[in-house]
Amino acid sequence: MADVRPLRVRPFRRLWASGFVTTVGAALTAVAVPLQIYEITGSSAWIGLSGLVGFGPLVCGGLWGGAVADAVDRRRMLLVTSSGIAAASAALGVHALLGGRSVAFLLGMVAVTQGLFGANTAARGVVVARLVAPALRPAANMLQSSVFYLGAVVGPLLAGVLLLAIGVGWLYLLDAVTLVAALWAVWTLPPLPPVQGGARRAGAREIAAGVGYLRTRPILVVCYLADLIAMLFANPVALFPQVAQETFADPAGGGLALGVLYAAPSAGALGAAALSGTFTGLRRHGAAITVAVCVWGLGIAAFGLCRSLLLAAMFLALAGAALIMLSVFRKTVLQDAVSDELRGRMQGIDVTVSAGGPQLAALAHGTVGATLGTSWAISGGGLLTVGAMIAVVTAFPAFWRYRAPVHPDEPVDAVHLTGAPSPATQPQV
Repeated sequence: MADVRPLRVRPFRRLWASGFVTTVGAALTAVAVPLQIYEITGSSAWIGLSGLVGFGPLVCGGLWGGAVADAVDRRRMLLVTSSGIAAASAALGVHALLGGRSVAFLLGMVAVTQGLFGANTAARGVVVARLVAPALRPAANMLQSSVFYLGAVVGPLLAGVLLLAIGVGWLYLLDAVTLVAALWAVWTLPPLPPVQGGARRAGAREIAAGVGYLRTRPILVVCYLADLIAMLFANPVALFPQVAQETFADPAGGGLALGVLYAAPSAGALGAAALSGTFTGLRRHGAAITVAVCVWGLGIAAFGLCRSLLLAAMFLALAGAALIMLSVFRKTVLQDAVSDELRGRMQGIDVTVSAGGPQLAALAHGTVGATLGTSWAISGGGLLTVGAMIAVVTAFPAFWRYRAPVHPDEPVDAVHLTGAPSPATQPQV
């Protein structure tokens, strides 16, 4: 069964519920922007450019936003960034409804939205750590990840239906409306200022101090490397259209096989989330991350060898289940192993790593796939992932032995609001 204990904490429950609504809304805009750019330009190259335009602001927003989250009230920061994203979506909607066809405006809004999203994501990771007791963080992160995967499935499907019914302009405005749920959930949170000792300002020096902090915490470095290894070597999404056509005989315009390949990892992730009660109590987080990366790599390697669509879907689902476990325990380590005054900057670095891995993977898999073929690119990448992760853990054996620490004195703001037991009395598994 799913581990839903964090939903007993009222502020987290509101934040989680609103997260699903806003994730679906964000997916509507994620579908609408490329469609509108293609309709205006008739070129897929401009869609690729929109991804590049958004990448820089996302990275900068994550790094700078992480530093800001260590210097200001995180609740206020979430209100500002969420309001900014809503305003950008509303501007896109008005532009479309007025018949605007400015690609420059669309790209500008992509840059603004991605920058705000990076800052919002960095702050949100800190907020979750403050709302739930340390023992409940794996379950809370699993619930957060489940919302992402479910929204990623429901959102595009809903967008496909609504595009025919209301058009692209109203799709943007609907995204802006969904953000009202996020604003309401954040408004009801308690003030969440940094604990004593937090940064007094947010600038390049503070960002550099956060990066320098990593030199003293190899556990965190391995956490980032684990995600980078998994996403760089074994993320063959860029090859799905080619595999669907060449291996599973999809038509040139796309078909059932392509949809199955895209959906299978998310289905596996949601399946793992439904069984999260069986593993969120694990305390050997380093071992859990290592195993998750290796299972992800093996699942992708097996997928690369499949000639049956059913088997391909099964191995991708297995990989997706491993990926959500990697995400959950990696986020938990980044929350547990870092004091509150530095969590924002560590979350900001995580945004950068998470954004960069898939971008580099698309380039690497596309290049290798065109040169050696899809099977070599996918299966080789999966096996390389396993080998690289084993090598990293061999070089840093303390990571394999890493266990979730106990924080009996850490402030957990929601405890005081809900009458829940203090962190010291929460069961440690």
